[in-house]
Amino acid sequence: MAPLALVTGAAHRLGKVFALTLARHGFDILLHYHRSLEAARQTQTEVESVGRRAILSQADLTDPAQIQSLVSTFDSLNVLVNSAAFMLSGNVDSLTLEDWDASLDLNLRAPFLLAQACAKKMTGGGLIVNITDVGAQKAWSRYPSYTVSKAALESLTRVLARAFAPQIRVNAIAPGLVLRSELVSAEEWQRLINRVPLKRPARAEEIASALEFLLENEYITGQTIVVDGGYSLI
Repeated sequence: MAPLALVTGAAHRLGKVFALTLARHGFDILLHYHRSLEAARQTQTEVESVGRRAILSQADLTDPAQIQSLVSTFDSLNVLVNSAAFMLSGNVDSLTLEDWDASLDLNLRAPFLLAQACAKKMTGGGLIVNITDVGAQKAWSRYPSYTVSKAALESLTRVLARAFAPQIRVNAIAPGLVLRSELVSAEEWQRLINRVPLKRPARAEEIASALEFLLENEYITGQTIVVDGGYSLI
């Protein structure tokens, strides 16, 4: 039986990249999505094209009951990638409580609850990878709830790594500029790229290679691998 990986937010963007990367490394995929059913089906087709199973798993991860329901669908797990996230813009002086909670519930509470539940299914050991952001070490005033949630997720990564050792390793990947969001205009994207020391955004496969490294090197836990072209230097 092939090893099994759960990837949240796997319908598109980096979640899809991580799902396909794991599939190419021999994992069957529990392909989580929230609303993007058509995109999830396309990712499922691509996973199956490399000879692995892809099981569509719909859930609203801001609802703890749906997280428990999702985890109840499998008996054992080898890898969890917490990729689903919500990036909301807004100023500190006007951000609503609802928007604050929405970001923290998905970006921080959900990875914690998933790690807590999935660790019980990793009876033979496993790997948990949290997807953070280079912004976790910045003070992005336009994205306060997102920035705080990702900084806290890096702290949670270290806490979980210590708590789950030695059976389960927990690490994080912090991408820089990759796959422009609809929240960012083309002009703003180019301005950001011009600031990056390497003067280009990351290719998706360069972010995925960090996951491959964590799969292969079993002596790394509690670490955040930054893949940002030098953005954290500015």
